[in-house]
Amino acid sequence: MIIKRDNYLNKLISSKHINLIKAVTGIRRSGKSFLLDPIFTNYLKETGVKKDHIIKIDLDDVSNYKFHDPQVLGSYIRKQIIDDNMYYIILDEIQFVSKFESLLKGLLKISNVDVYVAGSNSKFLSADIITEFRGRSQQIRIHPLSFKEFYESNNYSKQEAYNIYIRFGGMPLLNSFNAEEEKAKYLKDLFELTYFRVY
Repeated sequence: MIIKRDNYLNKLISSKHINLIKAVTGIRRSGKSFLLDPIFTNYLKETGVKKDHIIKIDLDDVSNYKFHDPQVLGSYIRKQIIDDNMYYIILDEIQFVSKFESLLKGLLKISNVDVYVAGSNSKFLSADIITEFRGRSQQIRIHPLSFKEFYESNNYSKQEAYNIYIRFGGMPLLNSFNAEEEKAKYLKDLFELTYFRVY
């Protein structure tokens, strides 16, 4: 199920081709990765961007661990740029890349790239975006589903949707669970992961 996040998609669209790092931030599991892919990547393809001009790398995928080295990642990206058309660089969970600040600053110097990143840990959210990228980034802060987004993504009556929403909130993945016990367990696990995980 694709939940429309038109408000955030429009922010990404309006920031296209501006020579800034577009940083999608927000709490864990609020939909950052999903916003970039498939929502934003689908938009790019629908507007004529060729697939090979969208360089999307999930840095928490074990098959991409080699890209945690910024030199390896930077070299790979540059090798994909073979013409003067615009390339869209989408890096998910950027905080896994060591010294990613220098990598991103370097990408900004390439005239035909548009850079989008997502990350969620405290290091990425606090010091790095605010200090390292002041004047070089545009932060797009994503939140859990609003009631409107939640209601429009389900088949509940408005009253049913409201009752569920005020009880469980708007974390997007909750739409995958039917039983209240499953919803409650998911929220409990997410709370423990968010507040008690040691980085």
